[in-house]
Amino acid sequence: MTARAAARPSRRFPWLALVSAGYAAAQLALAAPHLGLGWDETVYLSQVDPRNPAAYFSAPRSRGISFLTAPVLAVTGSTPVLRTVLALLSAAALYAAYRVWRPLLGPRRTALAALLFAGLWVTVLYGPQAMPNLWVALSAVAAVGWFLRGHRPGASRAAFLGLGGAVAAATLFRFSDGVWLAAPLLAACAAVPAWRRPAPALAVVAGLALGGAQWIAEAYVRWGGIGARLHASSATEGGMGLHWAGGDAWRSLNGPVLCRPCTVPLTHPEFTVWWLALPVLALTACAVALRAGRPAETVLPVGCAAALSVPYLVLIDYSAPRFFLPVYALLALPVATLAARAVGTVRPAPARVAVAGGLAALLVLHLTVQYEVLQERHADVRATTDRYRAVADGLRRLGLHPPCLVTGSHSQPIGYYIGCASADVSGNNRNTTEAALLRRAAAEPTAALARTRSGPPGYARGWAAHRLRGTGYTAYLPQS
Repeated sequence: MTARAAARPSRRFPWLALVSAGYAAAQLALAAPHLGLGWDETVYLSQVDPRNPAAYFSAPRSRGISFLTAPVLAVTGSTPVLRTVLALLSAAALYAAYRVWRPLLGPRRTALAALLFAGLWVTVLYGPQAMPNLWVALSAVAAVGWFLRGHRPGASRAAFLGLGGAVAAATLFRFSDGVWLAAPLLAACAAVPAWRRPAPALAVVAGLALGGAQWIAEAYVRWGGIGARLHASSATEGGMGLHWAGGDAWRSLNGPVLCRPCTVPLTHPEFTVWWLALPVLALTACAVALRAGRPAETVLPVGCAAALSVPYLVLIDYSAPRFFLPVYALLALPVATLAARAVGTVRPAPARVAVAGGLAALLVLHLTVQYEVLQERHADVRATTDRYRAVADGLRRLGLHPPCLVTGSHSQPIGYYIGCASADVSGNNRNTTEAALLRRAAAEPTAALARTRSGPPGYARGWAAHRLRGTGYTAYLPQS
């Protein structure tokens, strides 16, 4: 019996599975409950929700998150059910993405990297939300892992299939991020002599083409071509160009969830130390890896993270914490490796235990800070979605029922809550003209929304005003 037991391979503790299960539990306990649908979510969901008219889908958006949620919406319109499904799916995706790295880094380093990423407040908050950034992040982690595994001796075709599939997923969820992910991977194929093989480059290009096919086809159907869609995307983003947004990213690190325009003061500056240290830790990890003669597993994720940060650091003039989820997901890998090496190189054993204990204490402190910020941001998001719901309830009391039309301030999310179509005559979501809107208002129940202090839109000046108490909104309905 003893010989048989010795012959059996020892069972590894499922560290990564434990982290993924904890991530799911954190979402279900802290982020998903009582969280309504945000503005962007209602746009993505309305594209595939059979109960609601589709809201205007602007040029920068991609439809991956709509495709992901379509099976759930085909069965139910329940927001709690959707949140639960997305929480479980994102936890499973976390496991699958970082599991790719286990042969490269080992089980414990891989699990630590997953924990560093999953423990961020923004990762927990957006896990159960119908937003693309987290899914781009996990796709990027898988893509870089499969790329490196494809260059190992004896690699099978499965690695290149995984690489192509991961790049396709990232591109489907957000076309521009897919391009920024593919660029350093293709550059690595050209720059590293040992990687100059057709298979990995073809896998990246095929994934980019497959994931971007829908976006490109829609560009020609709705905008007249890729260039025209990119031009429209730039206009929607406020004019893409050389704008240093690093300060905006730092100020909004602990919220608000969208900083546009980003004129808010920084909250909890002491909570931003980890963010300021992150590039230093990443560069240190690269230096250590180069000295050790095994740079690929460290330098490539850092390079891809740097590429994915470019549009959000230097091309737009606003910021949101979720934009950097792909960067955090990739940089968690070299940081976890650096921490493990720091512990492993310490001698003697008592000193090693002390260093490991100190790093563990820092990790606990970091997770505690993230929990504090999560509580604040969850309250903010819930207050916003509760206001949307209250405005929708007020419109129902005024007699607005589908089929109907909502226009004006925040018409897209509020229209979704009430089941009405939405329309705008100005701004980033402009999809109609005043003349067309007035013709439509004469044919179906319509409400124009405006902040109470700002007065009615120009086309609704003759409409009856109905103040929606407790919301800060006034609804204007055409006079019958």
